[in-house]
Formats: sequence, structure tokens, C-alpha cells
Amino acid sequence: MPRPKRNLGTTSLPIRKRSEDPMTAYDRLPPDLRAWMQRAALPWSPRSCRAIWHRVKQNGGTDAQALARLAAVEAAMLARDVQTPGR
Repeated sequence: MPRPKRNLGTTSLPIRKRSEDPMTAYDRLPPDLRAWMQRAALPWSPRSCRAIWHRVKQNGGTDAQALARLAAVEAAMLARDVQTPGR
């Protein structure tokens, strides 16, 4: 019997394995960060978002600056994502 396909979408970006329960990690995120993830164009992991968020906050940034940084990182990832026809 053929193995069912996973819903990974079509992207040329690398796929990484999870090392923690993503729902528990998501529930621990600040509300503003969870709201940003819901609107994001790419499927972000809570771990990736939390790392960017904490980096900005550790350098004295505000929540708004952390969200702007996440948006900038996402825009850069979208720009480098080369869609392959028929994929």
C-alpha cells in the first residue's frame, strides 16, 4: 500500500525535524508572537520564532521590533524560495 503524502506544501526551503512538542511550545509563546505566526506566509516552528524573538528582546528591542524582525526574516526567506514548476 502506498505511503500517504505529508502536507508539506511546495517549497525549496529545507525541512527540519522537531525536537519538542510543537503545540506545547506554541502555547508558551507570547500572545503577540502567536498572532504573528497565525498570519505568517510560511509555516514557522515555535522554536524558530522564539529564537528570533528572544534575540531581539535580549538586545533591548521591543515587541514591535521583534515582530518587524520576524517579518523581515520571512520576507528574505520568501525572496530566496525558488518554486520548481510541477513540484
